[in-house]
Amino acid sequence: MTLLDPLFGWEAVNSLFSDRRRIQGMLDFEGALARAEACVSVIPVAAADVIGAKCRAELFDIDSLARDAALAGNAAIPLVRHLTGLVGETDAEAARFVHWGATSQDAIDTGFILQLRDALDIIEPELARLADASADLARRYRAAPLAGRTWMQQALPLTLGLKFAGWLDAIDRHRERLAEARSRALVVQLGGAVGTLASLGERGIEVAEALGRELRLAVPATPWHSHRDRVGEIATVLGLVTGTLGKIAGDIALHMQTEVAEIFEPAAEGRGGSSTMPQKRNPVAAAVVLAAALRVPPLVGAMLAAMVQEQERGLGGWHAEWEVLPEILRLSAGALHHLTESVTGLEIDTEKMKENLDLTRGLIFAEAVQMVLGQKLGRLAAHDRVAAACKRALTEKQHLRDVLAGDTELAAHLRKAELDRLFDPVQYLGVTERLIDRVLEAHSRFGAATAQRRGEAGR
Repeated sequence: MTLLDPLFGWEAVNSLFSDRRRIQGMLDFEGALARAEACVSVIPVAAADVIGAKCRAELFDIDSLARDAALAGNAAIPLVRHLTGLVGETDAEAARFVHWGATSQDAIDTGFILQLRDALDIIEPELARLADASADLARRYRAAPLAGRTWMQQALPLTLGLKFAGWLDAIDRHRERLAEARSRALVVQLGGAVGTLASLGERGIEVAEALGRELRLAVPATPWHSHRDRVGEIATVLGLVTGTLGKIAGDIALHMQTEVAEIFEPAAEGRGGSSTMPQKRNPVAAAVVLAAALRVPPLVGAMLAAMVQEQERGLGGWHAEWEVLPEILRLSAGALHHLTESVTGLEIDTEKMKENLDLTRGLIFAEAVQMVLGQKLGRLAAHDRVAAACKRALTEKQHLRDVLAGDTELAAHLRKAELDRLFDPVQYLGVTERLIDRVLEAHSRFGAATAQRRGEAGR
């Protein structure tokens, strides 16, 4: 079923989890294993060359492998058998050394780790792009006043820049988490039948280290056949990422409501229309992201449940990962890409933001008035007086400022200049500017540190 792939996914990542790429991942393991073993003189170099030449997915019948996998219990068993046959057609002696000392889980796990690395190489820059877009918005709208909303109702003023800084702060935390999880997850799996590498005698660790060099993967202290925290961590971090993407998408969708109309997804021909209502401009990217935010958490739960694996090799739990983790990657990457495209082109109506600040006839400034009166009357007394004024403003459909100005008992405490200040949204923003600066500074430091790490890795 591929009809909805462009809607919910991202081709750059979807393509990494095709049947052919899964097969190629296992074949990359097999070719690298042969070269590693030849490097440490476990098998002949000539055999490794022949094996490597046959480790090409286009040489395999995927439908045939699928049918055989249903009988064997996994795809590696028929893959190795078919690979051995291909090698044997060229060199019967080399065929003896196919999959030497390994087990099917070694091929499947390491093959998937190679797919995972390719996926993260695409996801991480896209997450950085979303962070940079949010940082740009935070800078541009740092002083643009906006009605803050709690429990879906107007609460106090803030700036749109602070909202964007909140997005950025969360995204950069996820970038840190993903980098850390990546460093733990991108490791070789080579353990043989029960993780002892007994079939390789005393050369097992040498082979594993040579395999790591071949595949540019770290070599763990021990094989991790039934210890699934590495892939569980990746799934969990992507679940957290998708949750934040859903939060941002929800914000955008709420701001796009007709009655709010402050922030809009970018417009384009054929985007967000209705089949029957010509006037509609629907938040289509937000819908996709919110759908992913609903779908991914149960999948993460399945990955965590699958961690309970029996003894040295799991039964069922390991098998459960094979389709679940790729789906998490596909959905989270799709949501990330769609949201990033949306955020980089957001349309902002600052005039509507100002208009909405006065929607409640000044009630949004009630706390500001209460805090000033509290210094003179006491907090509780001030709260009661302002609450009564708010009730009157609502009942009589008056502006709160006019109600307060007409209260003779409060006139001594709230002169005209003071009222003017209290009903100016930019006068009640607390430490908004400093908060935005803190997030932007942290983002710049993170970017500099990331660039330095990449430079060191490239040397």
